[in-house]
Amino acid sequence: QVQLVESGGGLVQEGGSLRLSCAASGSIFSIGAMGWYRQEPGKQRELVATVTRGGTTNYGDFVKGRFTISRDNAKNTVDLQMNSLKPEDTAVYYCAASRLPLATMSNQFGSWGQGTQVTVSS
Repeated sequence: QVQLVESGGGLVQEGGSLRLSCAASGSIFSIGAMGWYRQEPGKQRELVATVTRGGTTNYGDFVKGRFTISRDNAKNTVDLQMNSLKPEDTAVYYCAASRLPLATMSNQFGSWGQGTQVTVSS
């Protein structure tokens, strides 16, 4: 079992920045890819970014260079630096972990955090 705990969400003005962090515990040896997804009420969960153990990254199309995912394998953490935030970035952001070395689809992630709210005001 892998437990994921997110932190760093909150309220920010349009154009501002936030940094989300996720700490993994439990069966960390089983973790391959990690990532961040987001979900707005009534909508499907959406890929934000994923990263492999080796540092290969993948981003959702909407990111357009504004977000950066990073991972520290020694600390079992994955962060998401979000810059130039827009009101449409408002959502609950979830950290996810996969047993697969490379994963980009939500159904490839078996462990999820509880989510952290990000609200961007205009």
